[in-house]
Amino acid sequence: MNDAVRVRYAPSPTGYPHVGNIRAALFNWIFARRHGGSFLVRIEDTDRTRYVEGVVEAILEGLRWLGMDWDEGPEKGGDFGPYFQSQRLSKYKAAAERLIENGYAYRCYCSSERLEELRTAQTAAKQPTGYDRHCRDKCDVAPEDVKSVVRFKVPLEGRTTFTDLIRGDVTFENSLLDDFVLLKSDGFPTYHLANIVDDHDMCISHVIRGEEWLSSAPRHLMLYRALGYEPPEYAHLPMILGTDRSKLSKRHGAVSIIDYKV
Repeated sequence: MNDAVRVRYAPSPTGYPHVGNIRAALFNWIFARRHGGSFLVRIEDTDRTRYVEGVVEAILEGLRWLGMDWDEGPEKGGDFGPYFQSQRLSKYKAAAERLIENGYAYRCYCSSERLEELRTAQTAAKQPTGYDRHCRDKCDVAPEDVKSVVRFKVPLEGRTTFTDLIRGDVTFENSLLDDFVLLKSDGFPTYHLANIVDDHDMCISHVIRGEEWLSSAPRHLMLYRALGYEPPEYAHLPMILGTDRSKLSKRHGAVSIIDYKV
């Protein structure tokens, strides 16, 4: 490998940096340094309802404290910015429109009330909860005073397989995935769309992230193919567990890296 290696640490400023996500940053940083590549920091700040003031600064200070310097991102700049997702909204909207035009996505006008009723009925029937594709094949005419979301048209048949650098070959049945949201009604993207657009635009070669994101991989690969992008290599890291063998969280005690700063 050479300097074509480009990896990223992409935290959300919804809480202070903790052991779990800083560990993912460490693996990315080591991988970049080992292969003479670039380590990027990208701030995923599109969830405005959960945004916490001061967390971006805490994230960057945490990286500095741990000696993980970054090559591109906040305070550094770079050729592939901006590095805050809230400053890249036009790119996500353009990608969503392109997917709609090419038949890979559609506007969904289902109200939150209808979706809640659907979940309740599915739960009562002991069925898996998920969207029922109500708007998938309907004429794209907006009902009055209803804001739409944009959903991806997941293939109804077949399988999605990829090779994970840690787990080997991983296969998902497409029929078990519902038509996931790409753009929310407020115009902000979901994690799925924003990540694929940004990773492509920023020439990310390897995505090294926690095991909890493994189930998102087939969705992301579908998006890469639909947009005509070359997907990166994936590596999903085992989770750090608490003493009760569940995913490490605040209830296990001091998990914020700030708790360890002297």
